[in-house]
Amino acid sequence: MRIADVLRHKGSMVVTVPPWTTVGELVTELARHNVGAIVVLTPNGVEGIVSERDVVRGLAARGAELLTSPVAEIMTTSVVTCSPTDTVESLSVLMTERRIRHVPVMSEGRLSGIVSIGDVVKQRISQLQDDQDQLERYIAQG
Repeated sequence: MRIADVLRHKGSMVVTVPPWTTVGELVTELARHNVGAIVVLTPNGVEGIVSERDVVRGLAARGAELLTSPVAEIMTTSVVTCSPTDTVESLSVLMTERRIRHVPVMSEGRLSGIVSIGDVVKQRISQLQDDQDQLERYIAQG
């Protein structure tokens, strides 16, 4: 199964903000879209990604004043990405090894989606269920 298949099922909508968005505005967007991470995007492309965990760590270190700071101050700038042709299995390994929960999908240099660890787990469970169903049909025919 490829990442393109995951995006076909979940959709390719990605919530993005520019780097000068305040952390307070980011929190509002996270809640409004019910997502755990938002891609930081400029006309030049993906500049970073910022997650709920980044916000919590920033609040613990700096307090409420963080909410008026730009997301550029807390975002992860070395963004791990994948492509639509990557396999769900390889992305699962990457996300587990690198402890990454959200991976933007890039196609021909452009942001084309985002995949979460939940999306990957859901797809893996679906594949396992399909495999089990096939085995049960094979045994029943035998």
